Amino acid sequence: MKTRPHKKIKFHDILTKVIIALILIVDVYPIFWLLTASIKKNSEWVEYPAYALPRGFYWQNYVEAWTRGHMATFFKNSLIDTLVSLVFIVIFSTTVGFAVVKMDWKWKSAVAKYFQIGIMVPVATALIPLYQMFLKTHLTNTYTSLIISYVAFGLSLSIFLITGYLRTMPNDIFEAAVIDGCGIYSLMWHIVVPMMKNAIVTVLVLQFFFKWNDLLFSMTFISNSELKTVQTGLLYFSDEFGSKNWGAIFASVSMSILPMLFLYIFLNKAIIEGMTSGAVKG
Repeated sequence: MKTRPHKKIKFHDILTKVIIALILIVDVYPIFWLLTASIKKNSEWVEYPAYALPRGFYWQNYVEAWTRGHMATFFKNSLIDTLVSLVFIVIFSTTVGFAVVKMDWKWKSAVAKYFQIGIMVPVATALIPLYQMFLKTHLTNTYTSLIISYVAFGLSLSIFLITGYLRTMPNDIFEAAVIDGCGIYSLMWHIVVPMMKNAIVTVLVLQFFFKWNDLLFSMTFISNSELKTVQTGLLYFSDEFGSKNWGAIFASVSMSILPMLFLYIFLNKAIIEGMTSGAVKG
């Protein structure tokens, strides 16, 4: 009876696994600590070390964060600003991306370079001009100011991702559809959009992360507490609850990251496929 030869374990493989394990610990432990800290009673912060596990599940922290901390209002504002801007970003990025990659017209190279330059523009340099513009047009303290800013600064990266994906798609499919009598709008809706599903999901998730976590624009353009977003609202939790109510503070922070966490968990496969497809030459 023949015995299988033992597979030689290489030092490189062991080192790789150790590094991956360390990265996982560094990435996962802060989230685990945050979630466990959000269900602690205030007395546990005094009696036990900060890294100690909770002695029970004190869900009242979430109730206080949602009601006294006005998280419901902040969530509503963030959802309105983020979701509306995402609709415009997806529509504009897919149409512009298709126009500069698959259509033949005079200024397509100039338009493509114009949006590429937008990736290199620092957000901070545009804050003062944008604020002056919104102030003169009476758009400060409105949803419109944030939506316009989100769309403007989200288009460049989104178009870059969409064009990279479109370059891998063969032109024969679109030419055959046009020969069969498919108009430009039917072509976009029935052929281009279904084929670009992974790229669109990637744009949606990435831009959702950026807009949901925005602090710079919302702090600059919004001063009305009824219109503040989640990230700006979190800045006022210490004043609202006092410096010792850590449970409610961590509960509010936990609620702010849960939408992004669930979104990435359920759509990570589509995100990876959408981001790597443009790197493969078709």
